[in-house]
Formats: sequence, structure tokens, C-alpha cells
Amino acid sequence: MMDVNGLSEYLPLLIPLVLIQIGLLIFALLDLVKRPEEALNGSKVMWVLIIALVNVIGPILYFIVGRKDE
Repeated sequence: MMDVNGLSEYLPLLIPLVLIQIGLLIFALLDLVKRPEEALNGSKVMWVLIIALVNVIGPILYFIVGRKDE
């Protein structure tokens, strides 16, 4: 069982990481909603699942691989 005092030591590191993860998720989803299907490598449904379920890597993959160059 995890000690609550031990967790509080890591909170200054965990809080910014969680905020960055949530920010990336929201930014990627908003960008995905604005883009037409033709401007994507794959379907919107596939990218929503990747962005939402693959943690920090999903939004990063979307920005690197998911969008076609305009």
C-alpha cells in the first residue's frame, strides 16, 4: 500500500506533468475537431481514440503523424 506522505514528496513533479498532459489532450482534440477529414492521415475516430487512450504519447503522435502538411 502506498504511503500518503511518500506521495506528497512527488506532487511538485506530478502536478505540472498532469497539467501538461491535460493541456496536450485538449489542444490535440480541439485541433482535430477543426480539421477536415481530408487533412488527416486516418479517420477522426481513430485519432480521437489514440489521443484519448494513449496518454501523453497519443497527442504527440497526432501532431507528428496525424496531420497532413498543408
